[in-house]
Amino acid sequence: MRYDKCRKLFTKFEKLQNLNVLICGVGGVGGHTLECLYKSGVKNITIIDYDTFDITNQNRQIGSEYLKEKKVEVLAKLYPGIIPIDKKLTPENIKNINFEKYDIVIDAIDDIKAKISLIISAYPKIISSMGAAKRIDPTKIKIDSIWKTQNDPFAKKIRYELKKAKFKGDFKVVYSSEKPIECDMGSFIGVTGTFGFALCSEVLKKFV
Repeated sequence: MRYDKCRKLFTKFEKLQNLNVLICGVGGVGGHTLECLYKSGVKNITIIDYDTFDITNQNRQIGSEYLKEKKVEVLAKLYPGIIPIDKKLTPENIKNINFEKYDIVIDAIDDIKAKISLIISAYPKIISSMGAAKRIDPTKIKIDSIWKTQNDPFAKKIRYELKKAKFKGDFKVVYSSEKPIECDMGSFIGVTGTFGFALCSEVLKKFV
């Protein structure tokens, strides 16, 4: 019995090691998704981002102590073996990405036009992050269909754009049911980090 349990655990870990993941956007949400996947045994990870670390990132982003350095380059040093791609994702260049070689695509970008293009192009391999800004309660974070989110204006906008593009598919998103609070604060690491871990969890549940 003990041998069978060990063999099952090894088989699951082997699946994770062979998984091929693409993370689009490695800011507050995507960076924590990377951390969680990497520490869980996933080694075949490609990250795409074009931004550099700014002082305003230091409240929530992994690697943000390396001011003015490229995010993908810093994270490639912190997580040896991952593949960094320094590129701004646009609707035009998203069409040129070969999504076939990835088992799962994680969308952690904010630009709406690029996000819609990414969702449509990578579907059905996509898992997407919705609005994490101006929330302070990580216990309100949920995983559900894009068509079933509540109290998330960003998700509502994404649904509107998907309908306009005549997209009829269904996919999982991480979102918060907490109503955005009225404040000048951007994002809280307790929420963005939990978003990232929730995305990671969804990958593990899907493939283990």
